[in-house]
Amino acid sequence: MGRPRAFDEDEAVRAAVGLFGGRSYDGVSVDDLVSHLGVHRNSLYKTFGSKRGLYLIALRRHLADDVRPLLDALADAPDAGAALRLVTSADLGLLLLAAVERAPVDEEVASEVTAALAAVDQAIAHALGVPADLAAALTAAALGLLLRGNSDGATTALIQRLAPLT
Repeated sequence: MGRPRAFDEDEAVRAAVGLFGGRSYDGVSVDDLVSHLGVHRNSLYKTFGSKRGLYLIALRRHLADDVRPLLDALADAPDAGAALRLVTSADLGLLLLAAVERAPVDEEVASEVTAALAAVDQAIAHALGVPADLAAALTAAALGLLLRGNSDGATTALIQRLAPLT
């Protein structure tokens, strides 16, 4: 019989979400995971299989804990401006990094990212009663603003332009 785990797997996954979401997959080494998660190297491999295995679990946790609540909130968005504010204020760092860094080279990550973004598009389309292509454009604009930040008032300007949609 093996030794009992000396770490909380749930806490380790939550910490990995923050680490990967702040530094990206390639920006996090196994040594970083060991030191930041408080997990021994052997335990990390035994529990998660690999760095990639932990990354996939962390990405799925991020989708469940951060993206799913956004989808629920978008369902109640009264207008395009509210939907835009919800997306630009959400914690979507890991999703965005996964989209640009890992999805192009990892089919499993690409599938998770594609499904999550399609769900955001669908939630916006349903809430606002707009066509799917317009909802996808709104998602793209919101994610672009999230990446860019709002230091120049771009979010406010776009919200004002979107007012006629509702």
